[in-house]
Amino acid sequence: MRIGVALRELYDSESALAGELLRLADRHAEEQEIHHVARDLVRWSREHVREIVGAGSRYGLDLGEPNLENPEPPTEEAGELPGDDSDPELLLLADLRRLYRMAAGVSLDWDLLGQGAQAVADADLLALTKRCHPQSLRQMKWADAMLKTVSPQILTS
Repeated sequence: MRIGVALRELYDSESALAGELLRLADRHAEEQEIHHVARDLVRWSREHVREIVGAGSRYGLDLGEPNLENPEPPTEEAGELPGDDSDPELLLLADLRRLYRMAAGVSLDWDLLGQGAQAVADADLLALTKRCHPQSLRQMKWADAMLKTVSPQILTS
């Protein structure tokens, strides 16, 4: 059974998303909505990671507790916009694009885990996916909404 593989991937992607939300909030502290909402959204990812650790133990995984306060920076800079790193507006746009892509990946991982939970008839795991996946969708939708809000002004200035 490969449910453990899906749990490990979800653990990694939720942990990375939590880190990215924290980085976004800190990096763009002057943008009040981004700073405060990102800080609020990180709570969901932290809780998801804790729940994934619990579910993983039922599948023989020792995921341990991640460092959610000071996570590792992303290893790739995919999604960066070309330009001067000192341009805070382009940096914001690039950061929101990366966040959106990461949140979409997390959402996909929850969906895949839900399909696997159904296939193995694990009611607890399925309940976990039904509880957490909607929150990950809201994280993705928020990033999308922020992109749509800030991109016209940034791209035309």
